[in-house]
Amino acid sequence: MTASTACARLVAALAASGVAATVLSAAPPAQAQTYWVPASGKVTVHGHGFGHGHGMSQYGAQGAGRAGKSYRQILGFYYPHTRLGRAKGPLRVLLTADHSSDVVVKPAKRLTVRDRADGRSWRLPTGRLDARGWKIALVKGNAKKSAVQYRDRRGWHRWNLPGKRTVLRGDGQLSAKGPLRLVRPGGSTRRYRGVLRSASPFGASKVRDTVNVVSLDQYVRGVLPAEMPTSWTLAALRAQAVAARTYASWSRRAAGNRYWHVCDTTACQVYGGRQAEAARGNRAVSDTRGRILRADGAPAFTQFSASSGGWTSRGGRRYLPAKKDRWDDWSGNAYHDWRRQVGVGFFEQRYPELGALRSIKVTRRDGHGQWGGRALQVELGGSKHSVRLTGDDLRWALGLPSTWFAPRLTPIQRLWERLGGPKSAWGRATAREHPVANKAGLKGVAQRFQHGRMYCSPRTKAHALRGRILEAYGKRHHVAGALGYPTTNIFRVEKGRRAKFQHGSITWLRRSKTVDVHIRR
Repeated sequence: MTASTACARLVAALAASGVAATVLSAAPPAQAQTYWVPASGKVTVHGHGFGHGHGMSQYGAQGAGRAGKSYRQILGFYYPHTRLGRAKGPLRVLLTADHSSDVVVKPAKRLTVRDRADGRSWRLPTGRLDARGWKIALVKGNAKKSAVQYRDRRGWHRWNLPGKRTVLRGDGQLSAKGPLRLVRPGGSTRRYRGVLRSASPFGASKVRDTVNVVSLDQYVRGVLPAEMPTSWTLAALRAQAVAARTYASWSRRAAGNRYWHVCDTTACQVYGGRQAEAARGNRAVSDTRGRILRADGAPAFTQFSASSGGWTSRGGRRYLPAKKDRWDDWSGNAYHDWRRQVGVGFFEQRYPELGALRSIKVTRRDGHGQWGGRALQVELGGSKHSVRLTGDDLRWALGLPSTWFAPRLTPIQRLWERLGGPKSAWGRATAREHPVANKAGLKGVAQRFQHGRMYCSPRTKAHALRGRILEAYGKRHHVAGALGYPTTNIFRVEKGRRAKFQHGSITWLRRSKTVDVHIRR
């Protein structure tokens, strides 16, 4: 995009806002790390990818699947130095949406309660109690024990265990012939396979968490549709199934004796239980039954994210390298390239120590891809103070899809960099861009530098003035005067130096050390 086009897009935006400003131009070159705030007060940020970028790109897996690659080839590309192995056994999943200390379920065929203190189990009665729900709850006054309750049309009642005991001696859990319907706070229900456990976080805890105990494959059935569209290629779905199963196996090993191994949110992997399952997802799980990726004899830490943006990022393990990802770029991936716009007011309110935001400077990147890759360290420059952040800090503050981002350069900044940047005859910027307009109402922007000024409008592009020519221009009221916007930079002529304007020219005469101002009438 040319500077002229960028300025033209600015004016279109200003027509809606009523404020004169400059739009930002095309993506900056890799060496450009400081980005000035435009006069519009809105910073346009361009970027690539969604998520941390470690390991497999889910959109990349689909791109590879569309190209005919098998799930083994997809996994081999994103997780080099791993090999396929097998894993089995139960997995404990923390159900975060059930934030009460009770476990409440709907009646089910062969509903059974088990006392985890001694392993004894009891089949819960169905018809004669007219039970409409069952609950494992804390016993008041004794945090180690649990009560079993049922609900009928009159409310909740304790169900006394057969024999001499009336309550469970420890934590309890529920199971049935088929999936259980968990009643969550608020009354909504969700179906889960396996066991629903009322689990104490520690010995005498006065609160309980709900934990779903399932096999690895049952767990992955509830993960896959929540993490990837099941309409995608089977190769991508199979790769996702193996990655999800491996991640769960790694988490189980890392958790040790903790009462849960993995949670059900994006902090771990999104898990929706039986209710989330889909036929094609279940097929992919069955096709890869029990398979995981191993590295150095243990389950690999198979991180994945929605989109790499074209480069994966280094994940701290040799099987999570930074590498170019050609599969991520396909027409259905809306996150390969993205754009967001943020007002400077957001920065100034969140970081009041800044004063007025003047610039965003990326001081360190990971070195891979456009602009030098993902932002690792960022500095916000303000009129009062600077604020230093990590790339992740700024990503989360602004709600950006990833840390691979760069604010767009203004046309004036692009000109300044072409002229030599801070080492140029104009020096460094001393203020933000500000709106200007000529007598005909043509809106544009101007910016002050240590040794000059620059101007931009949609018709005249960006141009720079300094010295005696700028001084003479200023005496004639800059853009608002009879000369209008500059249409050239300063250039040499036989008698000295000259700059042209919409309605004339200014010439500095070398021999006489005087300035000649010509205004067309």
